[in-house]
Amino acid sequence: MDSRIGARALSAALGGWRTRMPTYEALADGIRLLCLDNRLAAYTALPAERELAQILEVSRTTVAAAYRSLRRSGHIESARGSGSVTLPQARRASGRVLSGADGIDLQQASPAAWPGLAGVIADAAADAASLVGRPGYDIVGSTALRAAIADRYTARGIPTTVEQILVTNGGQHAIHLVTAGLLSRGDIALMETPTYPHAAEAVRATGARLTGLPVSTDSGWDLDRAEQAFRRARPTIGYLMPWFQNPTGRSMDARDIATIRAAAARAGTTLVLDETTAELAIDPSGVPEGDFGIGAVRIGSLGKSVWGGLRIGWVRADAALVRRLVGLRPHRDLGTPELEQAIAARLLRMMPEILPQRAALLRTGRDTVVAELRTRLPEWHVPDVAGGVSLWVGLDAPLSGALVMAARDRGVHLSAGPRFALDGGHDGHLRIPFTAPPRQLRDAVDVLAQVWPSVRAGAPAEATDVMAAIV
Repeated sequence: MDSRIGARALSAALGGWRTRMPTYEALADGIRLLCLDNRLAAYTALPAERELAQILEVSRTTVAAAYRSLRRSGHIESARGSGSVTLPQARRASGRVLSGADGIDLQQASPAAWPGLAGVIADAAADAASLVGRPGYDIVGSTALRAAIADRYTARGIPTTVEQILVTNGGQHAIHLVTAGLLSRGDIALMETPTYPHAAEAVRATGARLTGLPVSTDSGWDLDRAEQAFRRARPTIGYLMPWFQNPTGRSMDARDIATIRAAAARAGTTLVLDETTAELAIDPSGVPEGDFGIGAVRIGSLGKSVWGGLRIGWVRADAALVRRLVGLRPHRDLGTPELEQAIAARLLRMMPEILPQRAALLRTGRDTVVAELRTRLPEWHVPDVAGGVSLWVGLDAPLSGALVMAARDRGVHLSAGPRFALDGGHDGHLRIPFTAPPRQLRDAVDVLAQVWPSVRAGAPAEATDVMAAIV
């Protein structure tokens, strides 16, 4: 058995789980969603029935019925005297599957590969003779690739040397290295909420505590809360996605940047900027303006701009921090493959050609989803975004989890709003990536429009009353 979750922690993770009747099925659906989103890892021991019933203020019979439903659906197994544990989850769709055996996957917000990638891979492979005589992986990064990355920062007005670049196995790997290098148990990390879930997981893995900075599609970053958090919590790091933030799609303006940069400086906080989506401007108005200066730690990758299967990321930091992160790598990996680095070095020189194609691809997807949602579900709040990979859609009832479960039964895989929360909440939001082909996006919205009325009608009155009170 790998881990255990307490009743209070499970209650917090479930959030607003009372989304339909009977109550035991609503509870079972909440736990199913946690399993499917991997917020409950496989082989996690669940609380005892009596303990969970007390915390949730329901009868033990309700919890027992929920666990029984979870056993029938293959999400948990139970043994007398050993309790119940979650099981690994394979994708399943009990209803009509819309596109292939796995349905429509809108959980991974990754565009299709740039069309010219195959040719670049072939070109790099033609020079393989120069690579195979070496170990095949590099713990710091090839000089050619680091120079290409450094040159792009310098062109942005951020003077950078090769010694300030560390190449990693993708952006997520870079996040884990940076958080492990900068945080210790008991430190405080400031993070946006909603935020990129894997970044929050990386911070929690260090033993650090999280404090949230609200960001919304309409108002952007809560600057008053930001200044207060920096002043009172004095966080060790502040992890931010300043441009085309995941999941809201918002970008900071000059005032946002100046306010947060000054507050962080007063608190002695190191700003960690996740720029993995920063180059994905769709409209000319979305091109990032302003910057945080040379003192921030920056994370980038080619995953969104070229292809998710090309596991090349990087960290831009001062040389001393780069050396410290290099020292951490042998505990996690042996280095980045040299062939992938050779491919990446070629691609970086081609970004003026690549980025317009990506903008056109994402524009088609965004415009398709926006038009379909505003036509089929006019009661939802569909924001305007100028770039990035997704929409943070406001529902007219806090039933994101129930909607995701209903859509999954029809072959559409999405992530509910609470997946992006730091400590629960966002039940009234749904992230909808626009990276899939237009036909799949139209089919996905069609499913959402079909299931939403029944999801909303099946919710207890108190669930919809919450949203009405907020509105």
